[in-house]
Amino acid sequence: MSGNKNANGVAEREFLDGPRSRWKEFVFTMKVVREFIRGFRKLHFIGPCITVFGSARFAEGHKYYELARKIGAGIALEGFTTITGGGPGIMEAANRGAKEAGGRSVGCNIVLPHEQQPNPYLDKWVDIRYFFVRKVLLSKYSYGFVVLPGGFGTLDEFYEALTLVQTKKMSDFPIVVMCKDFHRHLIAHMEMMKTEKTISPNDTELIFFTDSPEEAVAWLRKRTEKRFGLMRVKPSLFFAEKY
Repeated sequence: MSGNKNANGVAEREFLDGPRSRWKEFVFTMKVVREFIRGFRKLHFIGPCITVFGSARFAEGHKYYELARKIGAGIALEGFTTITGGGPGIMEAANRGAKEAGGRSVGCNIVLPHEQQPNPYLDKWVDIRYFFVRKVLLSKYSYGFVVLPGGFGTLDEFYEALTLVQTKKMSDFPIVVMCKDFHRHLIAHMEMMKTEKTISPNDTELIFFTDSPEEAVAWLRKRTEKRFGLMRVKPSLFFAEKY
């Protein structure tokens, strides 16, 4: 198993190292297409989702883990599926909160050489080899995004979703960033970008910053009801459709 994982990592690195033979490029493209098709088939019936991003490094009992757990529960009680990267830390906490609240919990798990097995709170998951495929799937099935403290990967996912909304490549889905103190430098940097006019003055209105899980969930509800006409449904009814 570890050999396959390492081979997948090598294949992705080789693809990003520049031009190769046309045959190798074709084979890699077919592997990517197969990944997308597998993801589409696995996730097709999961219903409207909210994606939760955050670090894999926070363990149970940490304040950010417990915050993500509350977020997952709140998302579930609004009738959404909670979808994450499927791993430990913030991802596990959000999936766990959803399960504990009686909602559905889904993961899009990245296959890595030495870490990240699907967490035990998933009703359904798909294993993905390529980060860019996973990001597409997480965006495709989501009606909103919640960003909790994390590292490079979390910021990458956050900025990609934000850029797609900003450039109208994706619908105006609500984006919530939790923990204002943790993200204070991010907020300051965005204000600097507005001052330097590298972003528009109203671009920061695409993001809702808060410390409150209740405010976060209320914002998601308000924006999805107003923009997409989605109504709150009890989880037991919403998830009656066969998985």
